[in-house]
Amino acid sequence: MLAAVVGHTARQFGRAVVMPNLRPPITTIRQAQSYRDRILSALPPNTSFEPLLTAYLTDTISAAEIATGYGDGVFAACKLYPAHATTNADHGVTSIALIKDVLETMQCIDMPLLIHGEVTSPQVDVFDREAVFIETVLQPLRQDFPELRIVLEHVTTKDAVDFVLGEGPNLAATITPHHLEINRNAMFEGGLRPHMYCLPTAKREQHRLALRTAATSGNPKFFLGTDSAPHTIAAKESDCGCAGIFNAPFALEAYAKVFAEENALDKLEGFASEYGPAFYRLPVNDTKVVLEKQSIDVPERLHAGAEVLRPFHAGASLPWRFAGAA
Repeated sequence: MLAAVVGHTARQFGRAVVMPNLRPPITTIRQAQSYRDRILSALPPNTSFEPLLTAYLTDTISAAEIATGYGDGVFAACKLYPAHATTNADHGVTSIALIKDVLETMQCIDMPLLIHGEVTSPQVDVFDREAVFIETVLQPLRQDFPELRIVLEHVTTKDAVDFVLGEGPNLAATITPHHLEINRNAMFEGGLRPHMYCLPTAKREQHRLALRTAATSGNPKFFLGTDSAPHTIAAKESDCGCAGIFNAPFALEAYAKVFAEENALDKLEGFASEYGPAFYRLPVNDTKVVLEKQSIDVPERLHAGAEVLRPFHAGASLPWRFAGAA
């Protein structure tokens, strides 16, 4: 699967923050180095791409290992998955209290924390999990660690947008192309639509509109994050379908569509190429890519060896075409 999909991301992006929720999860420097080597070896020939590795936080992860990995340039950030919140999150954190020493270390060394922002209590409605997380987990976390750089990833609600806007410069958020285009109705149009199911789930229309306003506003607290998840058609269309939308093959085209619809194409470069690096304290890439106003048809299926994937916008046309490097 890695060999089949990494080229889609590397074709459009000079680097990507790589999630650590593998089996087993990436919790050590050695595991991260090995994963980075596997990614680089799977790239198509003559591809320039930098994977930015992250550490998967667990209840027992070593703060010293994280600090060494960050200092040596192995880890770009740490990822907080509340236990059982999403794919391969069964090793995730069960209580923030158990990782306070890690968070203190991260704050001290100015290492970013990336968060999947959902509570997992069965008493909380699945569509309310992000809002409840912000109120019960993120707000206290911000109070306890005010200097910790935090990215609330793949936000889905107006609650998240408003919270990020109300906080200082150490809190930012990423927004996916699919959360800008679909609301929760997409999962149920004419029957169950498993290829529109992701975590966090898409929400009501009012939340989608808030995300579009934030993404196209030119505010540097909001930037690109695809959260692309390549599950096979068989895994998606099963009795317990996997969560995730595979948007990598046409990610920039999808973002361009949204920004054009919002009359904000002049804001796309900042969102896609400048605000993220600034928050991560990384230099802006020294190459550019070109998007052309030309329709492109998205295939119904893409092959990954013997397996088959269904990309976001499958069977539809997008009005913008990725034309390569400038």
